[in-house]
Amino acid sequence: MKTIIKSIFTLALVAAVSFSANAQSKDIVGLAVGNENLSTLVAAVKAAGLVETLQGDGPFTVFAPTNDAFAALPAGTVESLLKPENKDKLIAVLTYHVVAGKVKSTDLKEGMEAGTVQGSKVKVSLKGGAKINDAKVVAADVMASNGVVHVIDKVILPPNM
Repeated sequence: MKTIIKSIFTLALVAAVSFSANAQSKDIVGLAVGNENLSTLVAAVKAAGLVETLQGDGPFTVFAPTNDAFAALPAGTVESLLKPENKDKLIAVLTYHVVAGKVKSTDLKEGMEAGTVQGSKVKVSLKGGAKINDAKVVAADVMASNGVVHVIDKVILPPNM
């Protein structure tokens, strides 16, 4: 059992290092496109028409939910948000995951709040590992050419949704 756990940990570490090493030469969208665990986020960014924005100069800090994070939403939520008539809601959800500027994990302080591009604030907790609202940061400081990405395990929703 220890050997299996050690092997899984080693593979995860290698994947994280590889992900990070390749990321710096790509912008935020390119980074996400190159990671199969962020394909739902990529589809949402495309449907919202935010590709060009997130390829811009920035810098941006993006809290990027994994595919599993999107899958954990109530049934039909993602499909509903991807419909053209719900584009404004989708944009609100996605821009709630973006902070202007480059915020690395070393910049985070317990209880700090950060204003998002959507207009509402997210709250940082460092107890038991870094969290943005109630989403745990599973990969921090993935550097892109126009900012930084922190991969999170939940989709965070603006307060008014």
